[in-house]
Amino acid sequence: MSYRGGQGTAFNGGAMNGNMNMHGQFANTQYQANVHRPMSNPNNNNTGSSLLQKTQKTLDNWNDMLEELSHHPFINRIKPYIPAIARFCIVVTFYEDSMRILTQWTDQVSYLNQWKHYPYFFVVLFLFSVSVTMSVGSTFLILRKHTKYATSALCFVVILQGLVYGLFNSSSFILRNFSVIGGLLIAFSDSIVQNKITFGMLPELSDKKDQIRGYLLFAGRIMMVLMFLGFTFGKSWIVIVFTIICTICLAVGFKTKLASVVLVLILTFYNVLLNNYWFQDAFQRDLSKYEFFQNLSIIGGLLLVTNTGAGELSVDSKKKIY
Repeated sequence: MSYRGGQGTAFNGGAMNGNMNMHGQFANTQYQANVHRPMSNPNNNNTGSSLLQKTQKTLDNWNDMLEELSHHPFINRIKPYIPAIARFCIVVTFYEDSMRILTQWTDQVSYLNQWKHYPYFFVVLFLFSVSVTMSVGSTFLILRKHTKYATSALCFVVILQGLVYGLFNSSSFILRNFSVIGGLLIAFSDSIVQNKITFGMLPELSDKKDQIRGYLLFAGRIMMVLMFLGFTFGKSWIVIVFTIICTICLAVGFKTKLASVVLVLILTFYNVLLNNYWFQDAFQRDLSKYEFFQNLSIIGGLLLVTNTGAGELSVDSKKKIY
């Protein structure tokens, strides 16, 4: 993330802070303890079991509705384009940051050189390299070309910018950017084409790709839900409940497509409602624009999960096996 002071504004600590913002030997003992323990009310157990069954049935109904909707003619028409749209959303924050560096070059250089006291030559080299890497890496990721190198480069840029700008003391920065990295990992996993042709003596090659893809999807899902740890603060109780349930489902890979779609809807609604930078003044616009495109990146990752699925390391995958 580049310097987020307004263009042409004074470089002061307050402005910068405003912008950079988990039977055997004990059987006798257990039996004796149970003899003296009061009997539990069977109604309580029935109530808990009934609530769990109702929740399961509700989720199943919603999942069936989503599957039915996914076969709608309009959805079938746009379905082939969803992965490309999702990849663009994932990297759009890098395009925005790269353009910001180039259009506000003087402010960026002045901030790092005068206020951060980095040598001028290092500042120019750093800003130029980061800007080019973000633009080129993002383009390769959209086109699914050299995705391993593009993903590695973009992840490196996120970490490097955090170190140079001194942002790792901000929990908001850490959670948001780890979620962005999670989206990048999911985009990379989507590029791993599963080889459906098995060559007699070498079936393990396909299995190895599936394992790598499963680990990447698992890591990406876990990292993406980190942003939602802070997202729920200040929201209505129903939004908090839905967000918590869906983030848990996404993390463990249970009803993954349903959880992803619900989180996309929630995040999109609040992104447009709270980060509508096009209606805000110059000072507030800068931070809102940054958060808008970061959220868009996470939305892209969630959209891509609806296409890739949860992978091998998930409850959904285990249910298919058993």
